[in-house]
Amino acid sequence: MAKQARAVATRQQIVSAAAATFDRLGFERASLGEIVEASSGLTKGALYFHFKSKDDLAQAVVDRQHTISIASVEAISTTDSSALEQIVMLCHEMGRQIVEDPIVRAGIRLTLEFSAGTTPGKPGPYQDWIEACRHLVETAIAEGDVLPTIEPPMLARFVISAFTGVQTVSNVLDRRADLEQRIDQMWQFLLPGIVTPDRRPDSDRIRQARWTRDPALA
Repeated sequence: MAKQARAVATRQQIVSAAAATFDRLGFERASLGEIVEASSGLTKGALYFHFKSKDDLAQAVVDRQHTISIASVEAISTTDSSALEQIVMLCHEMGRQIVEDPIVRAGIRLTLEFSAGTTPGKPGPYQDWIEACRHLVETAIAEGDVLPTIEPPMLARFVISAFTGVQTVSNVLDRRADLEQRIDQMWQFLLPGIVTPDRRPDSDRIRQARWTRDPALA
């Protein structure tokens, strides 16, 4: 059991070092040697024991990022907040993760880099975000917060696409220092077009919805 625990810890150490390196350099510029250097005490032999190639290591980072993000989606879904507030919370939590967690930053960077290459990357993380958002939109319509004329798949894809654009531009212009503000502005423009007339007076309150993260998810 102790040997197995050490193996798990070593694998996590490698993924964390790889995430820091991919986040800093991107996939093409990062080398396995630099990943080894980023992790104190790690040997190249240990890296190859757990991962056969840089591609396998990059996929492990993306998978870990996906696990972190989907865990937050599931945790937010257990709150007492309305479905529309949960969508707002989800966007802000995704933004917080990008700012604070190098694994999340690296996973998103890798996904975008792979999708721009000649061999498309796996769209799983984005598909799952969109699907989770679609369910929330359907519930928000049933709760009377979102206009019934809106098609949930279209709005869900638009929200995730808008968030992706907002965080990308924030990164380019301000290194994401203003990301929370920009996400809030995104909802300031978006909410008036999707909420029912009865809920428009509540738009400011809905826009301010935030999720308090469980320390166990850190």
